[in-house]
Amino acid sequence: MEKDRTSNRSSGFSLIELLIVVAIILVIMAMVVPSLLRSRIAANEASAVGSLRVLNAGEVTYSATYDIGYTCALTALGPPASGNSATSTGAGLVDSNLASGVKSGYLFTPGTCHTGTNGMVDTYQWLADPAGPGTTGSRYFCTDQTFGLRVDPNSSANCLTIGTPVA
Repeated sequence: MEKDRTSNRSSGFSLIELLIVVAIILVIMAMVVPSLLRSRIAANEASAVGSLRVLNAGEVTYSATYDIGYTCALTALGPPASGNSATSTGAGLVDSNLASGVKSGYLFTPGTCHTGTNGMVDTYQWLADPAGPGTTGSRYFCTDQTFGLRVDPNSSANCLTIGTPVA
């Protein structure tokens, strides 16, 4: 009886075939990962713009509710202490994430605030800087009591003076 020649061969993939498959997967990943990172940065930047709009709305509500002008403290716009009702030190106008100063890869800080002769804060600025420039965001955003949102590719410090309006 003649021996079957295929029975001596082991079934499965050869090392060369596996290396080719791994190489194809690596090429596909090299094309996809940068696109995913750009999408994440775009989402973080959109969230930063939305958060600045929330801060503007919070400032207007804060000023109208407490009749003491604006505030330059995220904690004053944030939730009140546990079990307490809203006050000028915890108005509950923004969520706890934004009140902490870090949201969606951006750091939110007050810029220059001005207290008028009546003792009330009559101007404010909010700045949004990427927590990891180039990885969580690539642009800097800012707003003030005029409610205009501006963007600058280099710094939020000069955003209001040399930045361009956000569309």
